[in-house]
Amino acid sequence: MGELAAVHIFSDDLSESVAEVYLTSEHLAVDTEAMGLLPQRDRLCLVQLCDSTGLVSVVRIPQGLKQAPQLKRVLEASGPVKLFHYARFDVAMLRYHLGIYVQPIVCTKVASKLARTYSPRHGLKDLIAETVGVELDKSAQSSDWGAVLELTDEQLRYAANDVRYLIPAWHKLESMLRREGRLDLALRCFAFLPTQVELDLLGYLSIFEH
Repeated sequence: MGELAAVHIFSDDLSESVAEVYLTSEHLAVDTEAMGLLPQRDRLCLVQLCDSTGLVSVVRIPQGLKQAPQLKRVLEASGPVKLFHYARFDVAMLRYHLGIYVQPIVCTKVASKLARTYSPRHGLKDLIAETVGVELDKSAQSSDWGAVLELTDEQLRYAANDVRYLIPAWHKLESMLRREGRLDLALRCFAFLPTQVELDLLGYLSIFEH
């Protein structure tokens, strides 16, 4: 098990005690796993979180669950900045399935595209390899997440690692954005993400195109 021994695994929601710990963190890395990429079709299966101390939680979302009060309290709180890699997807899944309106938001994929203009590779694996020096195993990425009570150690390890290194990656990207004079632009992009998610869920595609 190794690193999995330090992962808190919950069903339905976070515990109140872990939620209280997360609310004290300056940053909170968040990710989701789902059955596919369309919120209206594909169900949410997992929500993963990691704070600045490395406290990782994996919340299993059973089919039909509509509310997770502790997750909602943490993810809607104004205190911790919520970090996602491709927030547009995760924030949409959380809003559509659990009624959670995440804020405030940082998207490390957007940040990578603004900061790492020397590279065409902005996936999480490449970002973490460069900024943190860790090689992520992505072999479990395309797998059946629906059997939330029967997930393999490989799946749980994959899910945990998707949030474990996101905060140090953001610190590196933030420094690069500040150095290149693009931090304010990035912050304005992050602020627009809830609106972009609302447009996505309403079915508006490419609304800014001619």
